[in-house]
Formats: sequence, structure tokens, C-alpha cells
Amino acid sequence: MNRVAALLAKPWIWSFLGAVIVFVATISFTGGVGAGGILTAALSLAIFSVIVGVGQMFVITLGPGNVDLSLPANIGLASAVAMKTMGGNDSMIFVGLLAALGTGIAVGTANYALIRALRIPPIIATLSSSFIILSIDISYGRGLQIKPPPGFADFANIQILGIPILAIVTLLFTILAGIALQRTLYGRSVLAIGQNMRAAWLAGIRVERVRFFTYVLSGALGGINGALLAGYFRGASVDIGNEYLLTSIAVVVIGGTSVAGGKANVPGVWGAALFLVLLLTMLNTFGVSPGIRLVLTGLIIVGVITVAGGQKVTR
Repeated sequence: MNRVAALLAKPWIWSFLGAVIVFVATISFTGGVGAGGILTAALSLAIFSVIVGVGQMFVITLGPGNVDLSLPANIGLASAVAMKTMGGNDSMIFVGLLAALGTGIAVGTANYALIRALRIPPIIATLSSSFIILSIDISYGRGLQIKPPPGFADFANIQILGIPILAIVTLLFTILAGIALQRTLYGRSVLAIGQNMRAAWLAGIRVERVRFFTYVLSGALGGINGALLAGYFRGASVDIGNEYLLTSIAVVVIGGTSVAGGKANVPGVWGAALFLVLLLTMLNTFGVSPGIRLVLTGLIIVGVITVAGGQKVTR
């Protein structure tokens, strides 16, 4: 019992429990038909939420007010840049990925420059930059009909024993992210800044350098995500990243990361991403209309956060 209680006390466990509950409800409704396909599809779609969620998690961990609202525009622009650079040619895949990564890094750098130079809150800075990025994306990517190279599209969709290869790669990435958060100077600095920025500065942590790298990291992951989404859906579009504004924040909060900063949770991002995808699958299976589906999704998310959020906002 003590072990169960200790497990339930971990914030991230609730996101996985939520995912299990909605999965069981879905396959119960279908009589078990298509259970394997549902899991495979959930893994395939959750990957993209996990990638941007990890970047958003590092940003939010910096403390109250830190959030990256430029991710959707960043993803859309990076997808267009990647596809145009690759030009449908397998030999240009690596160059296209570098171009998407470079786009994301440029966005992250611009975000921090606005925050630092103009001394405005990150939420305002990243929202403002998103409008600029979106304008660039519209002029650059509108009407773009370039499909991804066959090899890249295959890689983004290939499965091994029903498990998407991208899920395996993303799992390895999140393991490294968890190690970086807990075992490296950078990760511990992020946690320290989120707990008390002034105390971190007095302790010798280069606060602004860490914040800069964190916003660049979020931008870079958004850029890579844009390229992978274009490969998965076999084409880029201006609005390909629209759903990742709220999703990137929801997977962080539901996953057990404190919005007060200083406490992050990498495993919870996976659980929350699977929960959200499976929740949408369940509501679609039940035949719920789009309007009611949005309301129910919001209520269920609030419920999960409330149950899991035994953590109080303390500074």
C-alpha cells in the first residue's frame, strides 16, 4: 500500500492513468475492435506533442510568466522551409532538417532578444513574434505544394512491430532530456532559476545565458517538429502547427510540471500527450459533435489537472 501511495503521489502518474482510462473506455465501446490500431495511431500523433512539449517544459520551468507562444508559427514556417529546401529530393533530407533547425533557432533567438532588449514579459514577446513569423510564413509558404522526399515521408511513417520508429527516437530523446534536466549544470540551473531567480543569480548562475539557451532550445524543437510534421502528413502548410499552442502547454501542465517554475517532469509529458490523443479518439468514437467535444475536452483536462495538482503554487 505504501508503494501504491508513493506512486500516486507522483504528479506524472495521473497523466498515464488518464490515458489508460480513456483507452479502456474506447475499446469497451468498440468491443475491443481496433485496439492495436488505436494505440499505434495514438503513439504516432503523440510524438509531435512530446517534442514541442519538452521545449515548452524547459521554458515554463524557468518560472512564472515564461512561456513560448510562437511555437505554432515557428512550426508552420519551419515545415515550409524544410520542404522547400529538400525539394522532394532524398539527397537533401539532411540539409532540409538543418534548415528547419536553423529556422527554429532563429525564432528562439528573436524571442529572447525581444524579451531582453525591450524588457517585456515573455508571453507578450513570444506572442508578438508569432505574428511576425506568421506573416513571413504566409508570404513564403502559401501555396507551397512541394511534397517531402519519399525517403523522409517513409521514415516519418514507418513502424516496427506496430511501433512508429519516430516514437522510439523521441523516447530516446526524452530520456536524454530527463538526464540533462537532472544531471547537467544547465538543467539544474533551469530548475534553480525557476525556484528563485535572484537566489540563482547570487549563487553564480548566469541567469540570462540560461534563459537565452532555453528559448533557443524551444525554438529549435519547434523547427524540427515542423519538418517531421510535414514528412508525416506528406506536405507543409501555414496552419500545420496551429493545434500545438494549447497542446504544448497542456501536456506540460497535465504532465506534472509546476507552472510556478522550478519543478519539471519529463515522463509526464509522454503521459499527457497520450492522454490528449486518446481522449480525442474516444470522443470521436462516441460520435460527439465538435462543439461538445471541445467543451468536454476542456472539462476533462481541468479535472485531471485538479486531481493531479496537489502541488500548490509556492515561491
